[in-house]
Amino acid sequence: MNKILVDNKEIYPSKVFCIGRNYTEHIAELNNETPDEMVFFIKPNSSISNSLVFPKGNNSCHYEAEISFLINNNKITAVGFGLDLTLREVQSSLKAKGLPWERAKSFDNASVFSRFKSFDGDINGLSIQLFINDELKQEGNVLMMINKPYEIIKEANTFISFEDGDILMSGTPKGVGEFRIGDKFLGKILYKNEIIIEKEFIVS
Repeated sequence: MNKILVDNKEIYPSKVFCIGRNYTEHIAELNNETPDEMVFFIKPNSSISNSLVFPKGNNSCHYEAEISFLINNNKITAVGFGLDLTLREVQSSLKAKGLPWERAKSFDNASVFSRFKSFDGDINGLSIQLFINDELKQEGNVLMMINKPYEIIKEANTFISFEDGDILMSGTPKGVGEFRIGDKFLGKILYKNEIIIEKEFIVS
């Protein structure tokens, strides 16, 4: 089982629960329609990584930076920086055929995380930034989300249970795109404009 670090304690999530299309401007940049209900997908434990690895056998992969939450007893107990790696061309082909997205979203090392930090503050004060090669690429916050984190948890619980230690990825703001081996990523989680998590990744 793959692990994450929460305040330097090892945690082994059973799954990564994700919501898609949760920022209006991201929906627009991909020419998608705003869904009538929440769009969910799940990444397995085998997708979890603390390093950023370009997927072998592929010419293109997109980054999606996301505020990520640790769930315990259906409550948010910690926050981290996450990258939802996406094989966009594969995803688009599967979507066009009405097929599931696992090949595009759930491959090994497709869920990249910083360490997580215990959190009991106001979730609405959280924001995210992603810099690639020192250029700001993505920026967003909880207030910009169409569906807020606890609304997502409530809806998810109508059909699935969170195990303690599971991760919720809360969607990505606009600015997604391709990356290459050697790129330098710097992810930040801020609380009321103060950095609480900062993690650098070099793509290997």
